[in-house]
Amino acid sequence: TASVQVQLVVPITVVFSPGSVPGDLPRPLPFRDVQEMAISVNLRTSVTSRYEMLYRSTTGQEEAALAAETAREADAALHPLQDTTLGSLTMYVVPETSSLLPQGINVYVGKHRSALVRAGGSLAALQAQLREVIQVMSFTASSIAAALSDRVPDGQLSPDARRYLKSSLGYEITFSLLNPDPKSHTVDWDIEGAVNRYVKPVLDKLSLVANFSVDSQILYYAVLGVTPRYDKESSSFLLSAHSLPHVINPVEARLGSSAASLYPVLNFLLYVPERSHSPLYIQDKDGAPVSTNAFHSPRWGGIMVYNVEAPASPQASLPLHVDVDMARVMEVFLAQLRLLFGLSREELPPKFLLESPGNEGLADWELDHLLWAHTVENIATVSTTLTSLAQLLDKIGNIVIKDDVASEVYQAVASVQSAVAKLSLGHLHAAFQASKEAVTSSERAFFDPSLLHLLYFPDDQKFAIYIPLFLPMAVPILLSLAKIVRETRQRKKEPNKMD
Repeated sequence: TASVQVQLVVPITVVFSPGSVPGDLPRPLPFRDVQEMAISVNLRTSVTSRYEMLYRSTTGQEEAALAAETAREADAALHPLQDTTLGSLTMYVVPETSSLLPQGINVYVGKHRSALVRAGGSLAALQAQLREVIQVMSFTASSIAAALSDRVPDGQLSPDARRYLKSSLGYEITFSLLNPDPKSHTVDWDIEGAVNRYVKPVLDKLSLVANFSVDSQILYYAVLGVTPRYDKESSSFLLSAHSLPHVINPVEARLGSSAASLYPVLNFLLYVPERSHSPLYIQDKDGAPVSTNAFHSPRWGGIMVYNVEAPASPQASLPLHVDVDMARVMEVFLAQLRLLFGLSREELPPKFLLESPGNEGLADWELDHLLWAHTVENIATVSTTLTSLAQLLDKIGNIVIKDDVASEVYQAVASVQSAVAKLSLGHLHAAFQASKEAVTSSERAFFDPSLLHLLYFPDDQKFAIYIPLFLPMAVPILLSLAKIVRETRQRKKEPNKMD
């Protein structure tokens, strides 16, 4: 594969409020500073991150916004005053004694592209703190390594790296309700209302990353591939962690959505257990019950078990009518969606407080986090695709490259160069768009039907095919030619004798 060299530039503004300026600044405000860091991926891929910092004092409007009662109010008031370019960050440094940040919290990360940071005395202490914030809000070495997971030796990857979905121009999301026992349960779920209320705001935000399509289905008599174990103590049925991988295959055969899809399909399944296996609980590796009663499968989707309460009287008429609590279900599915996109917020440095993104499902900086990773992944993918194409063309000397294929290759190369150039200028949105165009062009060229390997034969095969056909015809022709040559020579000799 070709070598990839990318420089990721993050424009950062550090704004000092009155009383928060460190005493050991190298020169008076405002001033600029640049910090570079190499991210080691492997020998063929070099990624450097470059943080371009502008240090300045607050403006009057920013001071007024920072006089708010709480960090959340300050974040909302500061948002209209900020640089909202994708991939850029603004850090507001507040005095150590500031009551804006709760007790014991040094960093508050808002839901846009800014954070409030408690001053740390010296510039070095502040910079160490800022570095932690930047790692949370833009990209980390591990998120870039996960994006380049196809190029990284397995040993160097975090276990989560293969969990995330690969970058794609589109995704299809399918919500399925599995009712294995329709004789006992009539299940109603307002999936349309739930998608509009909970899923649509998240997908609207993610529409910058890719196109999404959503559909839903109800499957009857679809059972899990594993028979749950009955537990006498709790008089319930249990699915243990090690049996979960075997649950998916039989169900997947019934889903039928991924076969005809161009894009990766995310499956979210709501399973209402049959009456003979109710209630059904999922156990984790240690045997403890999972609080959400759900589990997810990397790059595939998730399953949630929805238990129905047994009727109070044994004479209750069947089937029981079940109304699904969609708020509870969607909370689980959206958490799984975030996990699949690598947006989980599991590891946070100490003394950090993150604002909840609300019903949008993800903060602006989390969207940037995705764009950074997908842009780098797209650049690497295009480089690999074009290298494979070049190797194919080298192998087949007589291959015919049509003009439209050639122009797609030129377009892909130009777009990928543009993406790399835009990244090194800190223009994340433009870089991402260029990287998407490069992927589209390179795949069009690579999968063009005229470049099919099997259409072209090596020369020795051609001789092997045609010689048996032409040899019988060639023998009399060659003999006739030899005769003509002999006769011509004799004619030339005859006049000489007469002299």
